[in-house]
Amino acid sequence: MAATTAPLTPERILEATEEMLRRHGAARATVVDVARALGVSHGTVYRHFRTKAELRGAVTRRWLDRTSETLSGIVTGAEPPGAKLRHWLAGLFEAKQHKAGDDPELFATYSVLVAENSDVVDDHIADLTGQLTAIIQEGVDKGDFASPDPAVSARAVFDATSRFHDPAYAPQWSRPGIEDAFAAVLDLTLRGLRA
Repeated sequence: MAATTAPLTPERILEATEEMLRRHGAARATVVDVARALGVSHGTVYRHFRTKAELRGAVTRRWLDRTSETLSGIVTGAEPPGAKLRHWLAGLFEAKQHKAGDDPELFATYSVLVAENSDVVDDHIADLTGQLTAIIQEGVDKGDFASPDPAVSARAVFDATSRFHDPAYAPQWSRPGIEDAFAAVLDLTLRGLRA
């Protein structure tokens, strides 16, 4: 990555950090590598991110937020709640499959970073379960779903489908039959929520 004359922004630092993580992995990528790629001193990077841990947390959040942002469009879409829930869960599974399959080295690196950043992961899970809660609440409001507590139901749905989005299960996502297993869990989940 060559240095440019564009102003140094947190976004540029995060882009450079992601590239260094892709090249070197979590264990070997350093703030000095990031600074060198940007053509600045590591002290300049530290003006934007006070510590290496803060930088790693920010790049992890950015990576996780890509999935959340994609899924949020489904939540606000016009589909009926059942179709929306199916679409959202399929979108989550597909996003995780792509992250694991399209760039396995970066996925492995982010798996390390996610383990280091439990607050970032907790925020991500809260965002995802919040999106699920909104879908289930919409279904309750329209009479499509029965749930005395949409937030509890959302967490149950999230936990019940974890095999299809928790990175711990990533080695299973490319196995034969995984799509059929996912469809069966989706069908069971939707039947369980129907009013």
